[in-house]
Amino acid sequence: MSDSRPDIIVIMVDDMGYSDLGCYGGEIETPNIDALAERGVRFTQFYNCARCCPTRASLLTGLYPHRAGIGHMTRQNDSAMTDMRVVARGPYQGYLSSNTVTVAEALRDSGYQTFMSGKWHVGSFRPNWPKDRGFDRYYGILGGACNYWDPERGLIDEDEHVTEISDGFYTTDAFSDKAVEFVDGADPHKPYYLHLMYTAPHWPLHAWPEDIQKYKGRYKIGWDEIRERRAAKQKELGLFPDDVPLSPRDPECPGWDEIDSVPDMKGRTFSEDEWDHRMAVYAAMIDRVDQGIGRLLDRIREKRDLDNTVIVFLADNGACAESHDPVPDVPAGPKESDTACFLPWANASNTPFRLFKHWLHEGGSATPFIFHWPKGVRQNHIETDYYAHVKDVMPTCLEIAGASYPLDHRGYPVQRLDGQSLMPNLREQVSENPETLYLEHEGNRAVRRGKWKLVSYYSEPRGFTSGRVGKGDRTGPWELYDLEADRVELNDLSDKEVRIKEELIEAYGAFAERTGVSDWNEIQRDLEKFYAE
Repeated sequence: MSDSRPDIIVIMVDDMGYSDLGCYGGEIETPNIDALAERGVRFTQFYNCARCCPTRASLLTGLYPHRAGIGHMTRQNDSAMTDMRVVARGPYQGYLSSNTVTVAEALRDSGYQTFMSGKWHVGSFRPNWPKDRGFDRYYGILGGACNYWDPERGLIDEDEHVTEISDGFYTTDAFSDKAVEFVDGADPHKPYYLHLMYTAPHWPLHAWPEDIQKYKGRYKIGWDEIRERRAAKQKELGLFPDDVPLSPRDPECPGWDEIDSVPDMKGRTFSEDEWDHRMAVYAAMIDRVDQGIGRLLDRIREKRDLDNTVIVFLADNGACAESHDPVPDVPAGPKESDTACFLPWANASNTPFRLFKHWLHEGGSATPFIFHWPKGVRQNHIETDYYAHVKDVMPTCLEIAGASYPLDHRGYPVQRLDGQSLMPNLREQVSENPETLYLEHEGNRAVRRGKWKLVSYYSEPRGFTSGRVGKGDRTGPWELYDLEADRVELNDLSDKEVRIKEELIEAYGAFAERTGVSDWNEIQRDLEKFYAE
């Protein structure tokens, strides 16, 4: 007898801004993702962990990332982990803790087939590979960024390193093709869980020439105009009320009419054609992801039941402002290039918000979130009131699958879930979230409770026009925002709403102690000392 439970697919992209998708206000052509939104629910207030590794850890385990063992980033190998003088085990160990259970482990125990294609980045040495943590099949890269045309030894097929890359290989296509293959070969009598983790559009900016050509010239209107157009479209779509302002251009971003006169931190200026090309490549990378998702949807229509397929789509953090450019004279696109889109275009990608990946202001931690399941939830709905977090995806999957969360696993007692299922909201039973949400990454801190958001930045440089800031304590003051009235975080109420600020600061302190969050200044000092020796 066939198992009628829905198939579940979770799709994540890497370093994509809030407004890049067509269904979130962008001009990039994403018809397949947009179709998922039209046949599902779009959230406007959904949070990730502002960085790749912690977001992926939280997504897999339903825990805050520190409790999952990845409060910061991963370590590349066991010897590097052993040598690290900071925190060798625990909240900053750099791989999934033994007292966690992954969504793949829990669903496999309940009868699901489990597949993964793409970026892992939550443990680089055994026994911390995907097939060690619940996946029946795996194809992808264990670490972070890679050359899209030639990931070299970073590519894994099941349990083996891929040593030869074929001509015409492109990482995004390979991840999509493998996902299609997994669906094609799945047992038709059993449901499956597919974890599809793209590296795109993370730098380096690599894309097929035909995809780049679709966008050449489109960005010569400049980032200021792109931001204005995206903000207007977001209001037309119903993502934001008409009175929500567009945040001011980032202070490190020159106006489009100044691009020939304002140098970056290395003293370089770029022409209009160069800036247009850079963003065209970035757009082409997202376009290619959408094409791959289209192929996957076609195969599901042929082989399974698309209406009974849960498909979740989100990004691991906001757009990236890093000036990654180790080969400065090679334009974006081909295998030889190694550059990023840079802060000005990242500022446009995060429309209408401010700040970027790493930070916990909305520009770093707010993500598009699409939930598609025509047989289970309403269609073409935009959820503007309920806020949620990536840790909520696992318990949602468990409820949909009727799977239990174990009290022990692999001989270890398992930590209780931090996340909560989204199904009460998706089934229109709950309209507001009573939860207090906490975020921390690299000293950046935030608390969300109802309409209030308490947030503090750790003033690392963004690296376009400014050099490195001085050493020492770089912790910024607490800021307080009423997100019902001020979603773009422009009106700091910390001096006016002192009682609320103090309550949230106290709540954050208890969270930090409970989850093992360390003072980032101390970690930075230990790291600086370690690397100086």
